[in-house]
Amino acid sequence: MLLRSRVAVFAPRKARVEIIPLIDVIFFLLATFVLFTLSMDKLHTLALTLPVGGSPSKAQPDIVSIQLSADGAVFWNRELIDAKEVPARLEHYKVETDEPRVMISADERAKFGEAIAVFDQVRQSGIAKVSIETKPRPTAK
Repeated sequence: MLLRSRVAVFAPRKARVEIIPLIDVIFFLLATFVLFTLSMDKLHTLALTLPVGGSPSKAQPDIVSIQLSADGAVFWNRELIDAKEVPARLEHYKVETDEPRVMISADERAKFGEAIAVFDQVRQSGIAKVSIETKPRPTAK
């Protein structure tokens, strides 16, 4: 009679994802957030009175527009002028206006140096409120 030894051969166990503890954790987080949001006080806000917009003519007082073209022409409020007239016109405008404002714009092919020269002239005249239009458009429009 042959005796066979019985040796148990164990196969490696496969890993399993236990879904029940995962669901328990999710429900715990959900309950925590629900209780947290219920315990929040109402947000208190401030009463604001927003400004009412007016007509564009009232919103922007007399603004001088200086435009530069690609060929070096200078326009003062769509009027063609000589570039040498700009400092004198700026001084006159500053004297006759309480709050002088200047907007400088240029043609898309205008030279950058000419725009900077006009900007320097405006600054030298003592006008503090200067805007530079960044979207190029055709001059005298």
